[in-house]
Amino acid sequence: MSRLRQTIGAMRRKWSAWRSPPLPASGYAPADFSTPRLAALSDVDLDRLNSILPWQCFTTDDAGRRFGHRAWKGKREEPQPIPDRRIELLHTRYDLSDKSVLEIGCFEGVHTAALCARAARVMAVDSRVENVIKTLVRCHYYGHAPDVRQCNVESSNELASLGDVDIVHHVGVLYHLVDPVAHLHSLAALTRVGMMLDTHVARPAEATSKYELGGRHYAYRKLEESGVSDAFSGMYDHAKWLTCDAMVSLLRELGFASVNVHEERDERNGLRILLFAQRTVTAANASA
Repeated sequence: MSRLRQTIGAMRRKWSAWRSPPLPASGYAPADFSTPRLAALSDVDLDRLNSILPWQCFTTDDAGRRFGHRAWKGKREEPQPIPDRRIELLHTRYDLSDKSVLEIGCFEGVHTAALCARAARVMAVDSRVENVIKTLVRCHYYGHAPDVRQCNVESSNELASLGDVDIVHHVGVLYHLVDPVAHLHSLAALTRVGMMLDTHVARPAEATSKYELGGRHYAYRKLEESGVSDAFSGMYDHAKWLTCDAMVSLLRELGFASVNVHEERDERNGLRILLFAQRTVTAANASA
């Protein structure tokens, strides 16, 4: 029954997107930075660019023209900010100008472009090949050339093949994974300096299931996922949400000396946190 509800929901979203009026092509707040490659596109060419890929969000150029599209009516109706506020927090905390960054889940390159403007080197990965293509296209037109790869982020072997990085940028992905503990183990082995993690978590009373890894048992909340057919879903039929306390304890066990929960947010789908995990304790994060 739950799979049927997911299918019906997906059909309703597609129907809503089909019958709703198209978004305006221009008239948005201009980007507050130069976008020369986008500016070089005529309105006709930009409209063509917006139509040939299945965009699920949009940004703007410095003339206020739309680059991309909404997901469906009511989903991603407004331009996505570049930079996102969390990237500014990350840059303030770590000074990315001399660091390499691994972005887990690049989606359509909105965060990737902002990271490229600040970091010395950016590698961005996503499990979906269409997101790899869209990220490459968006970053190109914003004047950046990150290393973008398709990667099964549930695979420890594929993550290990990426090599070591200074910083991991991890937003909106962990709560879609079927094995978040193994995933964090794999990422910890790559991370030299620190990690920013923004994810939904289970409240303790919601974590009614348990799974075992390496002789340890982890309580979790099981969430159904739509799988590969939905761009806003994980790649499997369910995901496991850990509790905040379990995640903080796990990161400390994995060698992060400082784990700071920067904020908690009550959102439509549940409790969400933003945390920073750092290898060494400094005066700044010791007092945070």
